Amino acid sequence: MPRHVPTPDPDAAALYELRRAQRSSSMRETGLEVLRAGLETMPHPAEMPKMAAVEDREIRCAHGLLPVRIYSPTADTELPAIVYFHGGGMVMGSNHSFEPLARAIAGYTGHRVFAVDYHLAPEHPPPGQIDDAYTATEWVAGHATQLGVLPDRITVAGDSAGGTLAALVALRARDHGGLPRLFCQVLVYGGLDRDMAAASVRELADAPGLTRDDVVYLHSLARAGQPEPRGSDEVPMYAEDLGRLPPAIVVVGELDPLRDWSERYAARLRDAGVQTTVTRYPGVGHGFLMQLYHLARGRQALAEIAGLLRAKVEYPLPW
Repeated sequence: MPRHVPTPDPDAAALYELRRAQRSSSMRETGLEVLRAGLETMPHPAEMPKMAAVEDREIRCAHGLLPVRIYSPTADTELPAIVYFHGGGMVMGSNHSFEPLARAIAGYTGHRVFAVDYHLAPEHPPPGQIDDAYTATEWVAGHATQLGVLPDRITVAGDSAGGTLAALVALRARDHGGLPRLFCQVLVYGGLDRDMAAASVRELADAPGLTRDDVVYLHSLARAGQPEPRGSDEVPMYAEDLGRLPPAIVVVGELDPLRDWSERYAARLRDAGVQTTVTRYPGVGHGFLMQLYHLARGRQALAEIAGLLRAKVEYPLPW
């Protein structure tokens, strides 16, 4: 049987061609300052899901104040919650630049979404990002009644670097006596490993949206001069035991160089007895969920994530 050669979906192909025309240099050549500015000045889609309320709060963390934006899709006083961590390699992105995705998550799922504007590297070296993510999750769980959250229906979710943070929060919560208690973890093309020899990293080294060199460059920035991580407090795949974690929804794109990292992690979760759903979406690369306003696969993925979460909330399983 001939080997399958992945190609972009038609709408993804058009978007990737536009990206290539607009981006004449690599992330390394562009530099962090310009990358950050470009992400923050991208216009929001004209039509985003309407919310019953959007509220900005600040909570105390190790670095001072941590901004959290709360998206309430309905006026219900009790809703399941998603603590959401944005992507950007842990060195760029904000609650502003990722608002279109955070709103869409709230709109599709019907959950109250808490978007965490964690402190970025290299200004705030690791483990500052995971500390912020865990602090925010503890805050939501500890103030569930005041925040209109069902305390036994709190999910952590993230895309790209945010997916890494969601997995790390789940691990840290388990190792802290199961607190805060988490209902589910949604890991969307997360940087869950560091294996640069993985087949997808090698075969998709020049993939649209994220290249192998981009990954190396972002990792070097995020380390902020520190040695490469060796423990599961920063790289989820390094955990020796993945048992006793909340159910997982793992999402990957076929054209993503980080694809194998997510799929390997999902396989290990399953082997450890964790209820895990993993879906590979054909014809799309890294960051495709962020492009859901342009890509049909992105809308399909979010609808399916939302369907799974709604089913779990409606019909809870005895994990």
